[in-house]
Amino acid sequence: MRQWFKELDVLLRGDSTRLEALKQGGIAVPARGLGAVAVVLGLAYGACMGGFSLFREGGPVWSQFLATTLKVPLLFLLTLLVTFPSLYVFNALAGSRLDLLSVLRLLVAALAVNLTVLASLGPISAFFAASTTSYSFMVLLNVVIFGVAGGFGVLFLLRTLHRLVVAHDEPAAGSQSAPPPAPANLAPEGGPPPLIPPPRSKPAESAIDPLEGRLMGRHETLVFRCWMVVFALVGSQMGWVLRPFLGNPALEFTWFRGRGSSFFESVLHHLGQLFQ
Repeated sequence: MRQWFKELDVLLRGDSTRLEALKQGGIAVPARGLGAVAVVLGLAYGACMGGFSLFREGGPVWSQFLATTLKVPLLFLLTLLVTFPSLYVFNALAGSRLDLLSVLRLLVAALAVNLTVLASLGPISAFFAASTTSYSFMVLLNVVIFGVAGGFGVLFLLRTLHRLVVAHDEPAAGSQSAPPPAPANLAPEGGPPPLIPPPRSKPAESAIDPLEGRLMGRHETLVFRCWMVVFALVGSQMGWVLRPFLGNPALEFTWFRGRGSSFFESVLHHLGQLFQ
């Protein structure tokens, strides 16, 4: 497990997704290890989020705490299963040459980044869970937290997909480029050589930095943005299907609620409740 967390740290720092590493062919990340770490991180955030059910006025509801803890990693697992086929097709349309297993590894890596950010925000959720009794506020707070974490996960995914496309095309373009011209001798005859400043060290690329001088094409941008919308819609509605996560203090505990309404209607409802 410790080695898997080290691999996650390497992924977060961008070492696994640098252009030089991707030119070796695909993204070399341990999908099983990252998947296990992602589950642990999801359980950790679920416990923080479920803390709201332990500080109710009527006493703690341990069954809701357990349900919330288990549902967070389940939410991401089901979202992965639903969005994986579309990512493979959209990735092929964008010009990448990743095979099915490589796309799966990439999506697992993106969800690991997503859940890492989510777990890092867990103490904030736990703090408000212990210090407020407003159910609507907690719902909206967690919507924002999940949105922030999801944004970083999708950004990592899009940046890596773009780098994979560039890594595939760059060797062919580089083989036709002419060697750089030799620097001219600017020293005056008989005089001292000119002072040439040392080359400036290039800062290390992070996992979400855009490639310098390599903008995404209009076609790639459109394809990836369409998939990003699909991922956001599926993740949002999946959270609605798996509700309740926090557990409404006015209702009895249940593992799942019946079909009805939607995620977006619920958010608007809680916004209205919060500002009444």
